[in-house]
Amino acid sequence: METTNHFGSGASRSMLENFPLFRTSDPDEARDRVSRVFCEHRLRVVSGGSRVGAEMYYRPIRGIGIGRMRYGASVAIDPGSLESFALIQMPIHGSEVVEHGGNTVDTNADVASVLSPSLSLRLRHGEDTEKLFIKIDRGVLERHCRQHLGGELKSPIEFCPAMSLLAPRSLPWVRLMKWLYEEVGQDSQGQGVILDSPLFAAQIEQMVITTLLLCQPHNYSDRLADDGPSIAPSFVRKVERFVEENADEPLTIGDLAEEAGVSTRSLFAGFRKYRNTTPMQYLKDVRLRRVHEDLLRATPQLTTVTTIAGRWGFSHLGHFTVDYKRCFGESPSVTLHR
Repeated sequence: METTNHFGSGASRSMLENFPLFRTSDPDEARDRVSRVFCEHRLRVVSGGSRVGAEMYYRPIRGIGIGRMRYGASVAIDPGSLESFALIQMPIHGSEVVEHGGNTVDTNADVASVLSPSLSLRLRHGEDTEKLFIKIDRGVLERHCRQHLGGELKSPIEFCPAMSLLAPRSLPWVRLMKWLYEEVGQDSQGQGVILDSPLFAAQIEQMVITTLLLCQPHNYSDRLADDGPSIAPSFVRKVERFVEENADEPLTIGDLAEEAGVSTRSLFAGFRKYRNTTPMQYLKDVRLRRVHEDLLRATPQLTTVTTIAGRWGFSHLGHFTVDYKRCFGESPSVTLHR
């Protein structure tokens, strides 16, 4: 079944062709290149000989990545678990069998897979299968979920692994994906508004994650559906937006309280009650995420960890490295040299 039923006429084998990442017939090269975008995994060609016709098109947008890929052969893929990201896969041709957290999902043009970071995973990718995908950084996903809930997550987010693209609750996701792929696809020179504007990119990131959290069932769905008193007051959300947009500025707690229009005491109380953190820790977390994003994009021969950390206000490299490892599970130098 063609994707024009769901994602419009742009969902074809020319989609995202302005962002080619690789094309190869070598299975080992395909595994290596896919690992760089996702994670280490085992790849075995099941049928169709020892060669593949693999290709991937990919564009990161802050904490998410949008892409299209195929293997051109029937392959078995075993990553163990994704660990650091969630992955939504939407076949536009063919099918894929997904074994995930004890469940089996037969995906096709009507059924997408929603893969949680912490659950076991194995895939069987059909020879004629091609898929769109959305990759979401685990830390960014959990942060958005915490913000909506107004509290900490006591366990990892676990989604229902099957998403029916025909179900009424999935229609907002389908409409958003159709718009997003078409918008990015028009950016033929890499100069589109999504990529030019950090503010708009942040809104895209938030829209994708919020739509997923509201459309696809998961272990926090019931809490998200509760519009009770856990929703943070407007001054907390205002400061969060202000920090996101001005994290590169030398902000103080006084600056944040002035922006919120409340006392520093009220600001601390609001963040402690509804976010289980402090305003300045929230600022540090945002800056750490920005460093992480810059390190992933940087060329090691042209910059250093110290330069990028300093750009985001981290002057003590030792303390910064400890905080970075705690957030991302690796040293900043490892991230830079990926």
